[in-house]
Amino acid sequence: MEPEVPENSAAALTGCHLVVTRPAAQAGPFCAMLAAAGARAIRFPVIEIQGPNDPGRLAAVLDALSDFDIAVFVSANAVQRVVPAVLARGPWPARPRIAAIGARTALELQEHGRAADIVPESRFDSEALLQEPALQDLAESKVVIFRGDGGREHLAETLRDRGAEVTYAEAYRRAIPALDPEPLEAQLKAGAIDAITVTSGESLRNLVAMVGPQGRSALLRTPLVVGAARVAELAGDLCFHGTITTADDPTDAAMFRAVVALLEG
Repeated sequence: MEPEVPENSAAALTGCHLVVTRPAAQAGPFCAMLAAAGARAIRFPVIEIQGPNDPGRLAAVLDALSDFDIAVFVSANAVQRVVPAVLARGPWPARPRIAAIGARTALELQEHGRAADIVPESRFDSEALLQEPALQDLAESKVVIFRGDGGREHLAETLRDRGAEVTYAEAYRRAIPALDPEPLEAQLKAGAIDAITVTSGESLRNLVAMVGPQGRSALLRTPLVVGAARVAELAGDLCFHGTITTADDPTDAAMFRAVVALLEG
């Protein structure tokens, strides 16, 4: 379900030009929110979601899903790849319990007809999820982590330290899209972009890589709206020196509120 556009927000966004860097398949609802509030949403996906390197390995895990006690989804992309594939095999099994790393992932689960049993009330990272009571004593528990290719090992290592048998299941892999950056570079250099929205550190790194040297200085002075404090920290490390506004979480609704706060401020 698309989040409602807050009242009295249209005036703040009318005529604004905002870059949306979400993957193409996920950008629609957020772009629609911005457009409904009077903004022009410029789609520039910086991550392309592709199938896993080993589809057979993922299929084997899905076939044995009921053997696990807990299934952890580390992103909305993992939900989009896994839940339909499970339901194509039949009803969702009674086991495992479902854990979501944050609000955006939990919302994606809801939109796919599943509710997260374990989800942090705030923040959007492994550390917050690991504070949940249900993930403390995991002796003899079997946990599967659905994620993309690569990623941090902290979550799995900590779960193993707590007694769990942990299995990774690569549900997708990420790539940098083959996009022509020149139109965006021209808008950046002309000062025509009011803000760029970025939800993850990988997205921010890809954005910097995709914008060529000719547009780099203009990019680094453009205001950012980011989906987590750690992304804001990375922006500083990458020498962004425009205004950086951090949303409460990377959901569409929270990112929208942060955009409005930036442009009203």
